[in-house]
Amino acid sequence: MTTDYLVIGSGVAGLTFAVKMAEKFPKRNVVIVTKANEDESNTKYAQGGVAIVSNKEEDSFKKHIKDTLIAGDGLCNEEVVAMVVKEGPDRLEELLLWGANFDVNDAGKFDLGKEGGHSEYRIIHHKDITGYEIERALLNKAHQLENISILPHHFAIDLVTNHHIAYLNSEELRCYGAYVFDQKSGTIFTIKANSTLLASGGIGCVYGHTTNPVIATGDGIAMAYRAKARIQDMEFVQFHPTALYEAKGESSFLISEAVRGFGAYLRNKKGKRFMPDYDERAELASRDIVSQSIDSELKKSGESHVYLDCTHLDMDAFIDHFPNIYKKCLEHHIDIKSDWIPVVPASHYLCGGIKVNKKGKTTIDNLYACGECSRTGLHGANRLASNSLLEALVYAHNIYKHLVKKDHVAFELDIPDWNDEGTTIPEEHILIQHNLKQLQAIMRDYVGIVRSNKRLKRAIKRLDLIYEEVEDLYKESKITTSLCELRNMINVAHLIIRQSLDRTENKGGYYNIDNLK
Repeated sequence: MTTDYLVIGSGVAGLTFAVKMAEKFPKRNVVIVTKANEDESNTKYAQGGVAIVSNKEEDSFKKHIKDTLIAGDGLCNEEVVAMVVKEGPDRLEELLLWGANFDVNDAGKFDLGKEGGHSEYRIIHHKDITGYEIERALLNKAHQLENISILPHHFAIDLVTNHHIAYLNSEELRCYGAYVFDQKSGTIFTIKANSTLLASGGIGCVYGHTTNPVIATGDGIAMAYRAKARIQDMEFVQFHPTALYEAKGESSFLISEAVRGFGAYLRNKKGKRFMPDYDERAELASRDIVSQSIDSELKKSGESHVYLDCTHLDMDAFIDHFPNIYKKCLEHHIDIKSDWIPVVPASHYLCGGIKVNKKGKTTIDNLYACGECSRTGLHGANRLASNSLLEALVYAHNIYKHLVKKDHVAFELDIPDWNDEGTTIPEEHILIQHNLKQLQAIMRDYVGIVRSNKRLKRAIKRLDLIYEEVEDLYKESKITTSLCELRNMINVAHLIIRQSLDRTENKGGYYNIDNLK
């Protein structure tokens, strides 16, 4: 297959870019590859909203920039922060034009929320399912454009670069598309593209306990890494402080930060409200502070979780603001009118990723990255709540602006077909599942919220054994999605551990006890 623009991922980053390019160039084709249903992405599960300065009377760009820089703990790119914050209102206008709906108050103005780390009310939201609403509007818009093709249940295995093409100069890294696995037919084919955008989302499943969906296996980062793109700041994994604790399974359902912004308290098992002991902002401290504080409480008590107390809040207003959270709690026999919600930190967001410049360009020509898989410099050592959707919107627009000006020259290349001669269908799926569970346990136990050099070095040794076993399996097996995802997660875990060992100073979401000595 040949296309003008190949997009890997169907969240807000990929869809925004696809819609803009397709509208601008009706005679050019955009192909979106997504490994699950077209609406399954990290975007869909974003509850809180989009941080945008819309109330200029009380808020300002300067305040939003300052809050972002404080959260990023000195490692943000200040030019990037200013650019993203100042473009927010324009990107919001586009979302409104494309049909996205956001909550308004009785005066007809945006009903703004406030989350940890924000000095003002600036979170634009749609109930507690903002990401779902944005995804709905973008997909609806994409379906109206005939030159956008969406391929659900198609898994991008690897990027095609000049390393695959023997007669090209191997010193000049360039991307020509991707090898793609049709999960329904079992066939592997090549998609040639003038420009390729990685918009593949996050890495949460590397830890198992995560607020991310099961598709968040770091595929784009792993593909870019194998293609020799620069990957940076992988040590900065953000743990969401309040995922619903489920004793029988892995934490997954997110209790939005906006709930604490609404006035909820964190309490330990004895009922003590402990956050004021750790930070003067109490429950409204940034995510890294709250997660580390909860981790400290759990280590002291030996308990498996803490509690979020909403019983003192205006219940009618709470249910109106957070109907999905209220419903989910009831499904777990938790009535927030009288019961505290058991919560635990869980892997939530990656602040690092594929290094890009302000135009979204990676270190490989013709390859761009956007959204959570990218490292733009906006988040620094710790992302400010609700800046992620904003970043995706702004960088999708920047990549679009860059490609509009770039010469669009079709290339004719003889790209070799995917070669799986001599491979067989893996007979024992249990090998993949066993290694996956081992990997996730290593990451949780040794590479979690609080790290040490000893734990990180142990993690590398154990990971190396899994890596060798999985690589042998990969070489001798027919492609399966679960095998490719495991291979990608091992690559991502390796990057997180190695870059953690390289960091000698605690910053933002990264905390190593040996850096205190």
